Amino acid sequence: MYLIAGLGNPTREYEKTRHNVGFSVIDVLADKYNIDVSDRKHKALCGRGVIEGEKVLLLKPQTFMNLSGESIREAVDYYKIDPEDIIVIYDDISLDPGQLRIRLKGSAGGHNGIKNIIAHLGTQEFPRIKVGVGAKPPKMDLADYVLSRFGAEEQKLMDEAFGEAAEAAVMMMTAGAERAMNHYNAKKKAE
Repeated sequence: MYLIAGLGNPTREYEKTRHNVGFSVIDVLADKYNIDVSDRKHKALCGRGVIEGEKVLLLKPQTFMNLSGESIREAVDYYKIDPEDIIVIYDDISLDPGQLRIRLKGSAGGHNGIKNIIAHLGTQEFPRIKVGVGAKPPKMDLADYVLSRFGAEEQKLMDEAFGEAAEAAVMMMTAGAERAMNHYNAKKKAE
């Protein structure tokens, strides 16, 4: 079984903010593959289903971003999921809006949600999909920026990116993470 976790913050107040792009990608997957993500388990909203022949658990941690690892750890322990079968999807301010970057492992790079996941799993070796949300404007507080919403033009780019990130997650499961990295990491550079 694969665990696909999209990071974000619960409650209406944070819907559609830059920090909640992980939730948006989970919503795309849930809609496309008809998976109900409304079970309240593992400190998350989650749903089990099948994507392209692979059993999956879609997870939207409800612990708030900085404690995402608590939820993921509970799900991993319950379903006995190996770290390499986890795909974490989250926002990245070092990438242009809508740009994707897939990594097999790595440090948190300053992202508190990822820091917490690494702390709870005891490893940095889990695949992830970073979804670019653009750089913070000078003089703007980072927390205010990541909790802000996209402008109309950016939102169009982001909606496309949510679809692409969902496709990337599927490719990671069906064709392997290396293939997905080669396809999606090279994409924006070529355009």
